[in-house]
Amino acid sequence: MSISIIGARVIDPQSGLDQVTDLHLEGSRIAAMGAAPAGFAASRTLQAGGLVVAPGLVDLGVSLREPGYSRKGTIASETRAAVAGGVTSLCCPPQTRPALDTSAVAELILDRAREAGNSKVYPIGALTKGLEGEQLAELVGLRDTGCVAFGNGLKEIPNNRTLARALEYAATFDLTVVFHSQDRDLAQGGLAHEGAMASFLGLPGIPETAETVALARNLLLVEQTGVRAHFTQITSARGARLIAQAQSLGLPVTADVALYQLILTDESLREFSSLYHVQPPLRSAADRDGLREAVKTGVIQAIASHHQPHERDAKLAPFGATEPGISSVDVLLPLAMTLVQDGLLDLPTLLARLTCGPAEAMRLPAGQLQVGAAADLVVFDPQASTVAGEHWHSRGDNCPFIGHCLPGAVRYTLVDGRVCHEA
Repeated sequence: MSISIIGARVIDPQSGLDQVTDLHLEGSRIAAMGAAPAGFAASRTLQAGGLVVAPGLVDLGVSLREPGYSRKGTIASETRAAVAGGVTSLCCPPQTRPALDTSAVAELILDRAREAGNSKVYPIGALTKGLEGEQLAELVGLRDTGCVAFGNGLKEIPNNRTLARALEYAATFDLTVVFHSQDRDLAQGGLAHEGAMASFLGLPGIPETAETVALARNLLLVEQTGVRAHFTQITSARGARLIAQAQSLGLPVTADVALYQLILTDESLREFSSLYHVQPPLRSAADRDGLREAVKTGVIQAIASHHQPHERDAKLAPFGATEPGISSVDVLLPLAMTLVQDGLLDLPTLLARLTCGPAEAMRLPAGQLQVGAAADLVVFDPQASTVAGEHWHSRGDNCPFIGHCLPGAVRYTLVDGRVCHEA
């Protein structure tokens, strides 16, 4: 199909393009910007005056729940939710059942993602077999199957020698390792950020040092081994400063933050709502401010949903007995637009953290608007609004933002030149 998008504000953060122009798509590629190429005949024309066209969003943390947890979500349902939120490329973590530690599991995920025909899926493979932290998974085989990086989730590898050897192996093959930096012992039994709110509520705390101690260890091993490293779900201002120091030393280090960490704080726990139960936990207002500054300066170059859908029963028990996680990929773009509405980021900077920033961190062929590039686009109205939950596609509605009126509305999401979502 050939499509012309007429009169939109086209923003490509990677190249710095920000102008009102036309965009022409031929098949799965961007054929031209501005004037249509000779002989081009659009089979569909989208009138986009007042709308913004940007690269499709790239989300580095979307739990698809399949295989193993289909009561919480499926590849079809969660990728459908992703395109509704403007996401055209996503990375899924290895915490499936069985764990994503074999080529067979990776192939299953990729096959079902292709069958669903929504967003593109890039699996993050398990660093160790069964995520048990003992034996290295078949990293090269997983890479050849399609895994773009490797991590162990929040299951820390306790033995420093084992971790160092794993990083040396990954460095040998130029593989990216994803770190969730949370010290197992310091976080043991914790439910909330260790501070005044946790004390007031009587909830066991997880101190900031659970992140920073693990982060410091991991950064030292990155320096020793030279491995390419991505630090995901940074939650503290001090953690962001450690990332900045590592980058200033020239270490090959990138980082992301969960979008909800830029909006919420541990004050949200006041009513004991399990919708705010996440791991790592929501932290203080000072931490949130530090994370926002790190996003603004580019120390943290990617904002991700860290979407974790749950069935309703998983959130109905008392706070400490519920499963952690927020479902939010359905509203990723409108929710992120609150940062622009509140004057924290300008629109091109926000889009950079949602597109080319995460794409570069994982070396994905995404996040750009260039002639000849894949026609993965989001078309949205920055002046409209979205009522979260009004149209919901994820199987998990464990989202504290449902019912909120959010700025911006996704009108179209295109993947390889196909309209996968239309409001």
